[in-house]
Amino acid sequence: MSLLIVTPTYNEADNLPTFIEGVQAVVPEADILVVDDNSPDGTGELAERMATKDSRIKVIHRSGKLGIGSAYIEAFHWALRNDYDAVAQMDTDLSHDPKHLPAFLEALAEGADVVLGSRNIPGGKVEGWGPTRHFVSKGGSLYSRMILGLGVRDLTGGYKVWKKEALQALDLDAVQSEGYSFQIEMTYRAIRKGFKVKEVPITFIDRRVGQSKMSKAIFKEAVFMVWKLRFMAASNRL
Repeated sequence: MSLLIVTPTYNEADNLPTFIEGVQAVVPEADILVVDDNSPDGTGELAERMATKDSRIKVIHRSGKLGIGSAYIEAFHWALRNDYDAVAQMDTDLSHDPKHLPAFLEALAEGADVVLGSRNIPGGKVEGWGPTRHFVSKGGSLYSRMILGLGVRDLTGGYKVWKKEALQALDLDAVQSEGYSFQIEMTYRAIRKGFKVKEVPITFIDRRVGQSKMSKAIFKEAVFMVWKLRFMAASNRL
């Protein structure tokens, strides 16, 4: 199975080398695609230098800070054009431990179409968060589950692996979310298409270097997007 690891970046120069080293230690056969939004700290240039020394590293340079949703959509199109069998989503900030990747790939081999790294099922946990962050994350997943009628326990997580066939079947250009609701929308669209989604427990580690990309605008988008998705599904527009 050919595997592509996709990691969108914005000001992750301090984390990128450690991230790539960690991924390659676990899945040395995988390619890594860095999608950089013209980071002021030189992340894109660093990725390009690393790519010249390692053919497994690929880089897409974008014109500015365009959002995580569009970064993943561009990367998914790139992966499909290059015929990868599976595509993984991972954050560069080291919150997604590569040690979980073999369990993800095993779940795909056993028949899952989409595998979600879950913090909210037995065996899953978070390290480094305070009570407020726990409340927002778990509350956001519960809120989304109730409105959309889904059994997935961790809808907002961004550590995922997709089979090529699932991405091919989705209308990627119709995806509307840019922030963290992108994770909710993509999973919901996959379930609506009848694909099998499996959650695998992970340990999520809060970033130690750099700043979180969460903002009030991203939070607001997620709150209203789940209702939009529900109404679109009810009118057969999803």
